[in-house]
Amino acid sequence: MNIPAVSPRQRIYPAIIPASLFTSSDSKMFDFNQICVVLVNTSHPGNIGATARAMKNMGLSKLTLVQPEDFPSGVAVGRAVSAVDILDNARVVSSLQEAVEGCGLVIGASARSRNIPWPMVSPEQCGEKAVAEATVNKVALVFGREDAGLNNEELQLCHFHVQIPADPNYSSLNLSAAVMVVCYEVRKAVLALDERPAVAEDEHWDQEKANSEQVEYFYVHLERVMTAIKFHDPENPRQLMPRMRRLFSRIRIDVMEMNILRGILSNIEYRLDSEKKLNAQLEGNETDEEPQP
Repeated sequence: MNIPAVSPRQRIYPAIIPASLFTSSDSKMFDFNQICVVLVNTSHPGNIGATARAMKNMGLSKLTLVQPEDFPSGVAVGRAVSAVDILDNARVVSSLQEAVEGCGLVIGASARSRNIPWPMVSPEQCGEKAVAEATVNKVALVFGREDAGLNNEELQLCHFHVQIPADPNYSSLNLSAAVMVVCYEVRKAVLALDERPAVAEDEHWDQEKANSEQVEYFYVHLERVMTAIKFHDPENPRQLMPRMRRLFSRIRIDVMEMNILRGILSNIEYRLDSEKKLNAQLEGNETDEEPQP
């Protein structure tokens, strides 16, 4: 590998290192557009601009905003500096579910443990999983509100939660700082592609993973059937659906497995409907056979 000459400025500031020293042939081929940063209900436009700058520093450009309180904004533009193009192309949506439609992997930032433990990854593992998944699917990295993060319903849309191991005496990170940490780990994982084994864990898998939209349809179908067979009571849910979400998020089923599961649910619905019609018919026959006074 040819190492370029070091300029006098780089001798004075050794931290200024040419990006070419860290760019492999695989990283040049990697499509960063497969990975999207999602900000949910951001209150301060400056954080949106600073996030765009952090993303561009690390090579990412896809930004989705879920119900931002103040956007577009001159403050955001000022904080973005040379990353205004990311703001110009940012997608604004009304819900997190809409933001992650079509994504095969969704990882949400969570600063604290929840009532129901969820599969947790470190920032480094987050970067590795995102890069591995991005070769076959779109990936969403989700960050919540500055003051409250992501709520439980939003976290349950994620396959994994990522927690930055900050000092417990002061663990509160600025939103754009958290984005920078995670995006740095993504870039680091991309630059390490040449050092990885030639065959990925599921490279020869026969089916692609089900995306978030397909999984959400499955959860709706599953809840409907469990309610119909009296296994699930919507009035007293006992955290059943969050636990079912956690189960299937951990497994990460593929499209064929999804079709099998939904086929089973549809067959149950068909049998229930047939039984209901048969009972109604029998009741009708019994009524017809009753003697007239």
